[in-house]
Amino acid sequence: MQYQEQIHAWVEAHQDEMVADLAALIGIRSVQGKTQENAPFGEEPAKALAYMLEKCGSYGFSTDNADWYAGSATLGNAPEKLGILAHLDVVPEGDGWLHDPFTLTEDGDMLYGRGTSDDKGPAVAALYAMRAVKELGIPLKDSVRFIFGTNEENGSGDLAYYMQHRTMPPLVFTPDGEYPVINLEKGNIRLRLTADFNDGKSRVVSLKAGGAINAVPAAAEAVVCGVSIDTFLATRVKEYPGTVIAAHEDEQGLLHIHVDGKNAHASTPELGKNALTLLLELLSLLPLPGEQGKTIRRLAELYPYGETDGSAPGIAASDELSGGLTLLLSVMELNETSMTAWNDIRFPVCCEGKALVAAMQEALAPVSVMDVLCDAPHYTDEKSDFVQALLRVYENVTGEPGKCLAIGGGTYVHHIEGGVAFGSVFPGVDIHMHGAEEYIRKSHLLLDAEMMALAITEICGADV
Repeated sequence: MQYQEQIHAWVEAHQDEMVADLAALIGIRSVQGKTQENAPFGEEPAKALAYMLEKCGSYGFSTDNADWYAGSATLGNAPEKLGILAHLDVVPEGDGWLHDPFTLTEDGDMLYGRGTSDDKGPAVAALYAMRAVKELGIPLKDSVRFIFGTNEENGSGDLAYYMQHRTMPPLVFTPDGEYPVINLEKGNIRLRLTADFNDGKSRVVSLKAGGAINAVPAAAEAVVCGVSIDTFLATRVKEYPGTVIAAHEDEQGLLHIHVDGKNAHASTPELGKNALTLLLELLSLLPLPGEQGKTIRRLAELYPYGETDGSAPGIAASDELSGGLTLLLSVMELNETSMTAWNDIRFPVCCEGKALVAAMQEALAPVSVMDVLCDAPHYTDEKSDFVQALLRVYENVTGEPGKCLAIGGGTYVHHIEGGVAFGSVFPGVDIHMHGAEEYIRKSHLLLDAEMMALAITEICGADV
């Protein structure tokens, strides 16, 4: 493939700079915060955006700040043909880290830190891909725009704003997925569940679990009154491999229950151990009276621990193209008078989103159910010249066969017609996305930059 050797050598020679730039970006805790002036998603995401704009400018690219929602850098002076889309925001760090999540830690080939793979590492790789093409003097007939946003993890309000105020290039890929190419993404529904308990009979003083709506909660805890530790232990009739359940009774006679499970992304909840649904199962076995007790038992029935396909509430579905539906109860806060919880549903092409929402509302009644998000599936033809060019790049660099994938996760191009995901997670690699000890291999980071640079030359390169 033309320019492959030159690009590979350039990337290898600049790897220390790349890691240093990534380290600075990891050091910014760009979790969504309170809206401020010039910071629509909080101060820290805005800091990450400012850093990337400064870096792009320092490397000689023209930059554009879209009112602090997103930014971009452009390579070339011709009309734009290709867009590379990454995000600089991250999910909360959560528990269980051995390394500081906001200090890049290098251990051999491993680079640890929140955002190393999702999506700060790939964003830095995209910048270095453009640097490689620019500094090697590779001629282009079309321009490339690198777009970086700040709200992918919480609804992509950044991208919605950007697309209202800027015109996207005709071809767009994001390194916010997996290799070789993702061309199908399931639909996504987020449901907000609420309930009130007004009969004065509640025994669960508090329950808290989860942080991000799109992540399996790794920890959950509850405080219960009127139930002894002996009663709790007597109800423990099952074992739950891969989890830790701890309970104690304090001096006031309150029962404290803590569950540790395992994180996973909402698109693959079967890979996790849902601490929240396990806690609900444990609570459902206790003598909990009144409206609160009834609600807890109903939730335990509709979200049984270990089930992720939606069978219990009657919404299970599957098709050959996109696979099966997944249902995740991810976040909950409950006290003696009220409850708020969140669902994440990923559904196949064969389903209609509004029908699924209606089915969940019926199953959960009298719990109130509001659909905060209901996105249709996304599909791009794998036979397009664009997709085929990306597959060629992957095959040439890795020596592995290129193919298209269907996933449950929504990538950053979900609402961009014709968009696909190109990397950055390699087949069979678990990068602990949204979990503790997230990492990227440095060797993979370099390959990301190399493949994105080659994609630029394949799609936008001048005929020589």
